[in-house]
Amino acid sequence: MTQDVHDAIVIGSGPAGYTAAIYLGRAGHQPLIIAGALTPGGQLVNTTEVENFPGFPEGILGPDLMENMRAQAEKFGAEIEYDDVTSVDFSGPVKLINTDSGTQYKAKTVIVTTGSEYRKLGVPGEQEYSGRGVSYCATCDGFFFKDKPIVVVGGGDSAMEEADFLSRYGSSVTVIHRREGFRASKIMVDRAIDNPNITFKLNTVVTEVTGDDNGANTIELKDTVTGQVSSIEANGIFVAIGYTPQTGFLKDAIELDNDGYIMTKPDTTNTSVPGVFAAGDAVDRVYRQAISAAGSGCKAALDAQHYLSTFSLEEAAEKAVQSI
Repeated sequence: MTQDVHDAIVIGSGPAGYTAAIYLGRAGHQPLIIAGALTPGGQLVNTTEVENFPGFPEGILGPDLMENMRAQAEKFGAEIEYDDVTSVDFSGPVKLINTDSGTQYKAKTVIVTTGSEYRKLGVPGEQEYSGRGVSYCATCDGFFFKDKPIVVVGGGDSAMEEADFLSRYGSSVTVIHRREGFRASKIMVDRAIDNPNITFKLNTVVTEVTGDDNGANTIELKDTVTGQVSSIEANGIFVAIGYTPQTGFLKDAIELDNDGYIMTKPDTTNTSVPGVFAAGDAVDRVYRQAISAAGSGCKAALDAQHYLSTFSLEEAAEKAVQSI
């Protein structure tokens, strides 16, 4: 149990968390980042070359970008704990955060940047070839499969949009969907159908990804109606079956939508609880880019600084006593 009350705690890391910490640190608030025990740095630590983050015309490896951000946050006074948050109590003016190590932290403000996780296929070879053919982000990795056969797995708007985008690069794009009908909007489906570079394999699921030392090159398929098995050549396998926001630890502490994304007030990063802010992919179900996450982390830090400028620990303690 630590008795220190931090000005600000950032739960999560990645572009949003590290950017928030950089801004808070430069403002003199010495933020604490609880970055996670196993995957600090977010999704980018599992990404190879990032070519669309401004300032790196030759591109930069995802892990290197996150390491640079981490070092910059520490340069400005951020402290990092590699631990997992298990529960929170945001009911009082001083926020309580409990971690897997048994430590409880206190803070005047909290910024949640825990991101979201790509839903996986859960088939053999998916993890083995992740980053070597298997991808979860067309805008991040599409260029690497220029003139190569590509498949997109999914039936929603994201899958249709990714297929359309990837058709600019691949020698072919095949959309694989487990049902006959699509969850995607009609306009998105029609656009994909009208694209001569896109074909469809419906009522079909991926059962395995195979390849060699150079990366993935084939996927095994099964027809959900007939049971027939087949395989097709694929160097790029883009999985677009949805996301799961990493917000389970919050429970009812702040308002979430039906899918678990954090609700924020219009044009701000304010959550339903004063003093608690949110940024990055735990909020954003649309853009999901490193640069948009970093931008929202900046906004959250500025919102937190404004809140801190009016925060009085003495008043907070008085309110806590009055509520007993």
